[in-house]
Amino acid sequence: MDSSLSAPSPQVQKRPRRAAYALPSLFTSGNIFLGFLAILQAFEGAIQAKGGDFSSNPHFTIAAKALGFAVFFDGLDGRIARMTNTTSAFGRELDSLADVITFGIAPAVLAFVWGVQFVYLPDEPGLISHLRNAGYSLAFFYLLCGAVRLARFNVQTNPMPKNPGRPDRKYFVGLPIPAGAGFIAAMVFIDSEPVRSMAFSVTWLVLLGIISLLMVSNWRYPSFKQISVSRPRTPLIVLLVGGIGFLIWAWAQPVLLALASAYLLSGILIRLGGIIRRYRKSRPPTPLPEHQIG
Repeated sequence: MDSSLSAPSPQVQKRPRRAAYALPSLFTSGNIFLGFLAILQAFEGAIQAKGGDFSSNPHFTIAAKALGFAVFFDGLDGRIARMTNTTSAFGRELDSLADVITFGIAPAVLAFVWGVQFVYLPDEPGLISHLRNAGYSLAFFYLLCGAVRLARFNVQTNPMPKNPGRPDRKYFVGLPIPAGAGFIAAMVFIDSEPVRSMAFSVTWLVLLGIISLLMVSNWRYPSFKQISVSRPRTPLIVLLVGGIGFLIWAWAQPVLLALASAYLLSGILIRLGGIIRRYRKSRPPTPLPEHQIG
């Protein structure tokens, strides 16, 4: 009897077709286009405000929406590459370059034009000049921290956060740059009128500096990469996702800002929780009082 007929044939892993490799790159290209669109719309919004129209600016709204959709597409290209087994060094490099443009340059331009450029204080022209210089510096600082964050993400294979969590969970080390850009977009989306208040502009620059530092920090941020869409989910998860989708559809502006703020604060709260737990463990137990008899 021929042994080749009786022995089971080994499974041959098929290589993905060449067209499959182009699919993640298409999403990355769309990501670059949305960043380019956000930059152009920020310039268009600046031109409109420069003409004296300080009402709700549709160009700033389009720029914020473009960044929001870019955050969504950025989560898809890597997931699609892993699902189709088409991850490559070229795709990773292209994705990093796209992130620098879409989540680095575009939000920095939008943050400055919307939050600093048109602050009005007629009695203090020198103060306005200092504010704009600070705006230039912090917008560039955001871009620089985002580029450093991406470079660190590319060279570190298994980075460890300063406060490591459960070994069965995946975490980001530092705030991901799409989350920082998403917060900026959510702030502009909820009110597209150019900022005119000096106090609000200063607060905005402080927030921009905090976002920049969080990106290059070693603090732990939750990652959703371990969530698989192919695995069965409980009805509670389905209801939760559906409820969030309905809230975004019905009240997009406040809900998106709340989600972006919650993720931004999550890393800070996780870090504070770790500090409190270590402090409690380091304290010696309080001795019980002795009771004398007689």
